[in-house]
Amino acid sequence: MPPPPKPMRRRESRAPAPAGAADRLELMQTFVRIVDAGSLSSAAAQLGTTQPTVSRRLQALERSLGLRLIQRSTHAMKLTDDGARCYERAKALLASWAMLEADLRGASDEPEGTLRVVVPHAFGQQLLVEPLTEYLRRYPRVSVEWLLHDRAVDFIADGIDCALHVGEVQDPSVVAIRVAEVPRIVVAAPSVLNGAPAPSHPDELARLPWLSLRTFYRKELSLTHVETGEVQPITFHPRMSTDSLYALRSAALKGLGVCVGSAWVLHEDILQGRLLHLVPPWRAASLPMYLLYPAARFHPARLRKFVDLMRALIPAALAVATRPARTARGRPASSTEET
Repeated sequence: MPPPPKPMRRRESRAPAPAGAADRLELMQTFVRIVDAGSLSSAAAQLGTTQPTVSRRLQALERSLGLRLIQRSTHAMKLTDDGARCYERAKALLASWAMLEADLRGASDEPEGTLRVVVPHAFGQQLLVEPLTEYLRRYPRVSVEWLLHDRAVDFIADGIDCALHVGEVQDPSVVAIRVAEVPRIVVAAPSVLNGAPAPSHPDELARLPWLSLRTFYRKELSLTHVETGEVQPITFHPRMSTDSLYALRSAALKGLGVCVGSAWVLHEDILQGRLLHLVPPWRAASLPMYLLYPAARFHPARLRKFVDLMRALIPAALAVATRPARTARGRPASSTEET
């Protein structure tokens, strides 16, 4: 008689082994890069990998934590509440890890050498000089070439280490870290109104002479009500257009027309009465400010320290530049609400 069949052994289903510490660190680095880059495809380009790989890493981190971190759709992505908390904690953890590595490397990781940085004209001449000064104070062995221009940067051809850029980033091959939002407001000299009451709605602005900042708007723009979210488009034919924020401000001070500009550069003129903040409840969309640098496996300490410090100091510099003046009794001297 043939031997009786052996009983079939049941296969035990095993859950995948949890990721190790090193794996989780890589997953968190990828997650932070996704958030900073604004999309999976941009993060993949910056990390030198593919979008499916980045997506798998995000899914692995979400499975590991048992949380949904990012809500994804065909055209957009948004951090969940858990994702926002994870992002802040992950940034702090990665910064601590970087500090540990730097400490273990010792003096060989002390920032030194020359850092070549490109910055927009207006920001580079005024707002960003204080953060730059603090950087040079902290790292006396570093010198900086502070180059002012607004055109796109060719990091390799021009030998640039880092750039500060206002506006959306189109190049997916660079590391792009959003460091601040630049609020924009509508202003004009009192003479533009010619004694008429100040406009109370964007519809009334189109009847006034206009100035354009060609980098961001030319013959039309939209204003959004800060409380209701209502969006109002405006079209106009500018008397003058320019690619310089300072030239725009100078033309506005001369009474040539209405303009939309960065709140920080117009703030003092409003406080002094040289310019009027028109339709205060309405704003043009804020402009993102990014730190850009080439993707690479290794970045020198002078660049890493510059990036870390600018991320901390630039938002504070913007807040100070648009802070309302105080009266002797401690009350705001103006209610222009630029911040």
